[in-house]
Amino acid sequence: MGSKSQPVTLGEVAKAAGVSIATASRAINGSTRRVSEDIRQRVQETADRLGYLPNLSAQAVAKGASSTVAVVVSDIADPYFSAIAAGIMRGANEANLVVNLAAAEHSPQNELDIVRTFRGQRPRAIILSGSRTDGDPNQALLDEQLEAFASTGGKVVLISQSPSPFDVVELANYDGAKELARVLANRGGARFGVITGPQRLLTNRDRVAGFRDGLIESGKTLDPDAVVETEFTRDGGYSGLRTLLSRVPEVDTIFATSDVMAIGAMTAMRDLGKTPGKDISIAGFDDIETVRDVTPTLTTVVAPLNDMGYRALKLAIEPNKTRDPLVLKVNTSVIVRESAPVREPAIA
Repeated sequence: MGSKSQPVTLGEVAKAAGVSIATASRAINGSTRRVSEDIRQRVQETADRLGYLPNLSAQAVAKGASSTVAVVVSDIADPYFSAIAAGIMRGANEANLVVNLAAAEHSPQNELDIVRTFRGQRPRAIILSGSRTDGDPNQALLDEQLEAFASTGGKVVLISQSPSPFDVVELANYDGAKELARVLANRGGARFGVITGPQRLLTNRDRVAGFRDGLIESGKTLDPDAVVETEFTRDGGYSGLRTLLSRVPEVDTIFATSDVMAIGAMTAMRDLGKTPGKDISIAGFDDIETVRDVTPTLTTVVAPLNDMGYRALKLAIEPNKTRDPLVLKVNTSVIVRESAPVREPAIA
């Protein structure tokens, strides 16, 4: 077998294009010291013909900034995070940036390890999307890594909760859940239940607290036994529904703290011989695309996920300047669908 061919060098490109190595570098790496368009095009065509692959580190030196943005999400298979990632990529395409994406699988330790790896790649910015975790020692270590990255000129943006030493795109989780509780109470709900992911995640804690407070303002209560904590997944919603009905069989209205959990809960209802939206009203949170296609269509809190990712990217590529961390608040709204009909008052 023949030996593997060596990568084409910048010097070979320069020689074939009839220019100096410095000119070839400026043409390909996008230096602020511009070359004429005809030379840039000739060098680029030569590089493409020879199969030259530019060195990203060299580009970063030439431009004074990397052409990559590093993104960490909790779970790329979750439609919540994939919608956010799509928004980030939309903004990156507009800015001619490459996105390096990694999933932490809901593990603070994984998140920390990923950020350490990304730091070594010297991206222009790091964007983290995921709920902050209360009481996890890795949180402080993660902040240290991000602060070290920022101290060298990198930009950090969180799609998470404030306060933070970094810019934050923050969804109104508490307010959205509170408004949802008011809506469901006004539609005749009498006995409420909640299926939530782990409340060490501030997203879940805020959504449960908002829902509880909304019920109180509407003259309703939430029995402690009617709050079931489970995995923040579709399967968690499925098992959480079964647990909830075993504890509080007379529940007539359920809030699941994510749409994915609500979809799992509706499947569990059917397996128990109950009809979602008829025997029991149910609502979620996020308004992922799938909820328009399930039966019944799901009442939920609308979170503009794609836009959140896009706005985070725009913050990430802002020129660095001395200012306090920015908190970009993202509002929510409630949309009522078939899963939460108006319920008739119970007959005494």
